[in-house]
Amino acid sequence: MSKALIATNVSTQAVKFKPGGTPASFHVTVVNESDQFATFQLEVLAPGAAEMESGSHWYTLSPEVCAKKPPGDSTEFFVVINSSPVPGFVGTMNLTVRVFSLELQQESRHSLRLGLEQAAGVIPLKVELPVRSFQAYPSDLVEITATVTNLGQEFAEAVIHCRGLDPAWLVEGGERRVALKPGSKAETSFLCQLPSAVQTVNRAYPFVIEATQRLGTSAGAKGTIDILPKGWVDFSCTPLEQQMPAKFGWVPQAIVSSATFKLKFENASNLIQEVGAGVKGEDQRKFKMKVVPSKKTLEPGATEELTLIMKKRRPWLGFRSQKYVFALNATTSDDRLDVRNDSQIVRLRVLPVLHPVVQILLLVLLLWLAWWLSWLNPNNPRFGHQAAVNSVQMSGASSAVISSSDDQRMIFWRTWGFRNPFVPPYVGDVGNAGKSVRVIRYKPLDNDLLAAGLENGEIQIWSALEEGKKPVLSFSNQKADRVFSLVFSRDSRYLFSGHGSGLVLLWDLQSNLLKRDFANRQPLLQKKMDFAVSSMALAGLRYNNLMIAGRYNQLRYWDLSTNQLNKLSYRQGGQDDYILSLSTAEYKPTLMAAADSQGYITLFDVSECLVNEVDCKVLDQWSTGHGGKPVRSLALSANACYLSSGGDDGRIMLWPLTPEGKRVPSVLGGKEIGTSFGRAGKINSVDIKLVNRNVYVVSGGDDKQVRLNVAKRMLNLGCDRLESAALSPSQRYAFHQP
Repeated sequence: MSKALIATNVSTQAVKFKPGGTPASFHVTVVNESDQFATFQLEVLAPGAAEMESGSHWYTLSPEVCAKKPPGDSTEFFVVINSSPVPGFVGTMNLTVRVFSLELQQESRHSLRLGLEQAAGVIPLKVELPVRSFQAYPSDLVEITATVTNLGQEFAEAVIHCRGLDPAWLVEGGERRVALKPGSKAETSFLCQLPSAVQTVNRAYPFVIEATQRLGTSAGAKGTIDILPKGWVDFSCTPLEQQMPAKFGWVPQAIVSSATFKLKFENASNLIQEVGAGVKGEDQRKFKMKVVPSKKTLEPGATEELTLIMKKRRPWLGFRSQKYVFALNATTSDDRLDVRNDSQIVRLRVLPVLHPVVQILLLVLLLWLAWWLSWLNPNNPRFGHQAAVNSVQMSGASSAVISSSDDQRMIFWRTWGFRNPFVPPYVGDVGNAGKSVRVIRYKPLDNDLLAAGLENGEIQIWSALEEGKKPVLSFSNQKADRVFSLVFSRDSRYLFSGHGSGLVLLWDLQSNLLKRDFANRQPLLQKKMDFAVSSMALAGLRYNNLMIAGRYNQLRYWDLSTNQLNKLSYRQGGQDDYILSLSTAEYKPTLMAAADSQGYITLFDVSECLVNEVDCKVLDQWSTGHGGKPVRSLALSANACYLSSGGDDGRIMLWPLTPEGKRVPSVLGGKEIGTSFGRAGKINSVDIKLVNRNVYVVSGGDDKQVRLNVAKRMLNLGCDRLESAALSPSQRYAFHQP
């Protein structure tokens, strides 16, 4: 037989208990009779006994488990009886006290009698919840089940309430009634319909199932419904496209402008959220951005707005708006729920301070001011003439142009400036003649002097190498006898002048320049015409014939070798008809071109008529070049392959010629290479030069402009070639005094 390792001593053999009265108690002493450490536990067994709420019994025990005791040590347990082991029982029952140890694998049992008397007063009911904690989502249906036990010895009627929850949640109400026999139990339930996500908050909702008897005693059991997170947060931005400023007007607005975006958050969940927004983009640093307010608390079902303010310094100019793209990201304090449309793409157009139309107007104004202040403005007193241009001529090397005008000024121009918009063609004034300058000519040799014919009959000689306020030489035959034409001799020693009185004068220019006494300057020779002289030109193989033309369509030539004046035939004209211009070709001086006020251009071969008393041979004649209007000026190229003309129709024409001195059949109508402004002004003077592969035609007219028009040389027409033409020895001529 094994040795007993547990010694037990119960303090009494019998106890009495009256339900509803003072609890009954006893104590049990346990001694460790083993040779090892051991823990001891105790339980009281009663026949037909039921467990109480929360797993407790109809009694309480202290301590529930003793600490490990060494061999020979003891532990004392205290047992307190709180209620009847068998509700409603009256009488005596045997209780068993069981002591056991898991380490020793032994137990000890002792018996005692319990006398149960009739209960004093009403015994409270016992309420139990099979499930104390529920987890559910909004809109779920939750069934709360409760068990009610009658611990008394009499019949009990009870009202069961569900308290703590919103009554609207309870589908069938929050009250139930039950009738209980002594010691019996009943089960009842409450259906709880949870509201939608926006009507409730994610948290634990406590409730109590309370049972109340007729005499007012009550008992209850606590539970909780934990509502889980459900729903979403919706994010939106209005507008998605914005411009800065919102309204773009004609009047310039603030340089620093702002654009405003409304950020809308709608909480369709049962979570309380703290919401905000962030901005991302490559050009984020170019803007000052602020979200106002930075954060907001968003209750379930609520809608809140934040304001995103973007500021930027706008450019003054620009015809196109600056476009920027940004990503707006919504932020929430609780990321357990989805944020719908959490990223929004917004576009912002930044407009310039000045409206494009205003910019265009300002640009036009600036261009107009630049034009007004530049050499391109014909009315700019700093550049160019301020009145009609009467005469133009290119230098021998074609690098410079000289012009004269009714504004009494004579001006130098650089040829290449006409072709380069960034370089002004205007060089400077030669000087002011004091009177309108009708004609101006370069000295052929060296181009170092200029001869100017004035309105008052005076002839002035100016230096072409430097600007001066006074002419080098000045002389006249008689006052008020206008000078219409000037022609230098080939050797530049002599100067011919043609006047409105009909006088043609020969001046010994070289002698006058060498004389120290300028008091008596008289012409060397003179011829009197019976008509006003308008144009002159040297012609003939030795350039020893001065062609003279003027009013009544009169044409004469002065044979300088014999000092004889001879008449040449030309189409008859009245007192209002003039031969306005004569020109001969430098390398072919027997070819002469004439233009008149009736619009005719005539090409002559003067080789025979200057030697014999015969009419000059007409090579070609036409009146369609300038629409029948007067042809004011014409010029033959040195090689006699091109003729330029200008007239009252405001057009500058170029006529390609054949080697015979006629118009090229394929270009009978000529080629228009330029016009005056709006063709409203007459072209008064033209000159022509061949430069490399181009034909340069310089002109001046009533529109106050000196212009250079350029055309390509027509090398395929049989007359022109790139090789420089040279005079034969028989063509060289040095003028000698007759």
